[in-house]
Amino acid sequence: MAVRRRQRLGPGGGRALPAALLLLCVWCRAAAERVRYAIAEELGRGSLVGPLARDLGLSADELPARKLQVASGGKKQLKYFTVNEENGNLYVNERLDREEMCGESATCSVNFEVLLHNPLNIFHIEVSIDDLNDNSPAFRKATLELEIGEWTLPGARFPLETASDADVGRNSLLTYQLTSNPSFSLVMKDSPDGSKQPELVLDRALDREKQSSFELVLMAIDGGDPARSGTVQVLINVTDANDNPPVFRKSLYEARLLENLPAGSVVLQVHATDADAGTNGRVSYYFGNVPDTISALFAVDRETGEVRTAGPLDFEDKIKYIFSLEARDGGGLVSHCKVQIDIIDENDNAPEITVLSLSSPVPEDSPVGTVVALLNVNDPDSGENGQVSCELSGEAPLSIAASSGGSYKVVTSGALDREQASEHRVSVVARDRGRPALRSSRELAAYSAYVAENNAAGALVLRVQARDADAGANGRVSYWLAGGSAGAAGAAPLVSVEARSGALYAQRSLDYEQCREFTVAVRAQDGGSPARSSTATVRVFVLDRNDNAPRVVPRSAEAGYLVAKVVAVDADAGRNAWLSYELVQASEPALFRVGLHSGEVRTARAVGERDAAKQRLVAVVKDHGQPALSATATLHVVLAESLQEALPELSERPAGAEAAAAAELQFYLVLALALLSALLVLSVALAVLARLRRAGPPAVLRCLGAQRFSLAGAAFPADFCEGTLPYSYNLCVPPPARAVPEAAWPPPPPVPILSAEELLGGDSCDKPSMNSDIVVGEPPANPDAPQVCKA
Repeated sequence: MAVRRRQRLGPGGGRALPAALLLLCVWCRAAAERVRYAIAEELGRGSLVGPLARDLGLSADELPARKLQVASGGKKQLKYFTVNEENGNLYVNERLDREEMCGESATCSVNFEVLLHNPLNIFHIEVSIDDLNDNSPAFRKATLELEIGEWTLPGARFPLETASDADVGRNSLLTYQLTSNPSFSLVMKDSPDGSKQPELVLDRALDREKQSSFELVLMAIDGGDPARSGTVQVLINVTDANDNPPVFRKSLYEARLLENLPAGSVVLQVHATDADAGTNGRVSYYFGNVPDTISALFAVDRETGEVRTAGPLDFEDKIKYIFSLEARDGGGLVSHCKVQIDIIDENDNAPEITVLSLSSPVPEDSPVGTVVALLNVNDPDSGENGQVSCELSGEAPLSIAASSGGSYKVVTSGALDREQASEHRVSVVARDRGRPALRSSRELAAYSAYVAENNAAGALVLRVQARDADAGANGRVSYWLAGGSAGAAGAAPLVSVEARSGALYAQRSLDYEQCREFTVAVRAQDGGSPARSSTATVRVFVLDRNDNAPRVVPRSAEAGYLVAKVVAVDADAGRNAWLSYELVQASEPALFRVGLHSGEVRTARAVGERDAAKQRLVAVVKDHGQPALSATATLHVVLAESLQEALPELSERPAGAEAAAAAELQFYLVLALALLSALLVLSVALAVLARLRRAGPPAVLRCLGAQRFSLAGAAFPADFCEGTLPYSYNLCVPPPARAVPEAAWPPPPPVPILSAEELLGGDSCDKPSMNSDIVVGEPPANPDAPQVCKA
């Protein structure tokens, strides 16, 4: 990406623009990295949602280092899903009920974030929950009672109670059926909200003297596949009076309420009239077929029709309530109306700050832009009340930048110098835009404590301390645990905090083999009104002690001797959690066996003297899921009659020493190979030099020498044959020098050149013949030309 050359911005300006560009790139990348899944509701715990690691582009080798985990999603969403650390798949953590999670909403989804380390990164996950037809239509009452006068004319209509279905969409569309009867039929009336209202129609006149009552069955059927149904019994009593049902002034009543209204506040008032006189014209008001949550939040006055609040209303829980009211006269005639109440949001929730990751300590040579902490800030309010801005308090070379989905990154904005400041106390302050604005702060502090295992209960672990600049009760700080994580053990029973001093004490003895580390969130709150608080994370590391003695198997052990027990835990449920064990590798396969379901490792036969003293076993445990998942465990068994006899086998060097010894051996092998190679090269070079020295300088070099032999002194007599010559000579004889080139002196006869074989041969005393290997040097045409030798 090309960046235009910028002008000098003055002190500090040169670093602001690269940081802004970096944050913009990070924000664009985070906005695009969103993974969506769709699952059906009612999935059990451990059900697979999707291969999250594969969809994020992670390989199996990267998973241990990247530490993929569910980071944030709010208090409710965080408990629904979990990530398997071994395969990176996303699983359901608890049963999902769409109706409980999203109510009557047409769409339902859970949004949360997952966190990757090395390098730090955050991804946004959206899981859509599809509705299943798992709820049958239900009537509020088991029996509906109607009273119809015998003078009622055919064609009169009587509204019946509607059924409710907790499902949404097509699964909640209800149709009604009535058992066949010649006097009655069923018709559907469209309500203002689009629902169907069943009405009983009188088809022919009634005669109380012939039949005083009727029993019918009303069935409600939803639109699911397969369809579900619910029934209610309709009892009709034929009377002699009350021929006018109550009539509401409006079919739909609407109201708007602020949340957090006190109980007993008037919402609205409904009114219905009845043309009858006496008890038949006296109208009473009741709830229609409404869930228990409506009756817990609202109440209706039977005499006046006033609807009042009965419980707290929270915009964050639900923004709209729709229910039905019925008016019933003294003769049993009923009419219905709808009530719609909209909840108006108030700024009653301060922003919630969650520290997803905190890197402490930070190297002082960290470059500008290094991520120090990842935060998530969430405000459940809506509109401006839920719009949050964050800033850092404290003088530190750090800055905070917003990402997508309410996430923030705290990065270095300048150089760090430990000699000037070894630590920086920084707090994140979040404010919303409500009126009045609410704020919350959290100090970016991380504590580490080291506790040796087998400690005494009540031992001091660490002491945290928070400062408040206020005075009096506003500056009085108290501490309590705000949460934590300690794996399967849970953080709550492990430590406790003293409210006044901030001292953390161990609640029980810690065991390194069961829990090696855990985190605890400690919240400090002042005594002001409203109270202000800050949270710090304490990470406790459990140190190991040599408190487990090795176990040896005696050589006198018979078949069936219990050696060890392999224990595995599967977080799934049902068939997916059925475990089976087997041995996949053993030094002597016929010596040991493992229980298929118990995991007990026993001897399959009696231990013999020929059996090796040290045995290695590899056990695998598999579940019965589809596909099956497995894990392995390695056991080292020593065969000895006593611990003293087993000590030589147990006192082997640890893995680190063996690795160091292997590395040292490899170094010496490479060094020896290099020395041998150098000696070989040196030997070859010395042999070549000795050979050249023995043979003398090359003939070409001798010919090109500056000094030449004269004709008289350099020629060998052809008839020389006395003695034995152990050398071979190659002679170059130039022509005799002439003082005056123009002289007409005749050239001297050529001097023969004899080879070493002829000089050393036994019959070389004779004159050389024409067939001998004598090469005569002829004078060159140019006396000054270089001489060429022939051997």
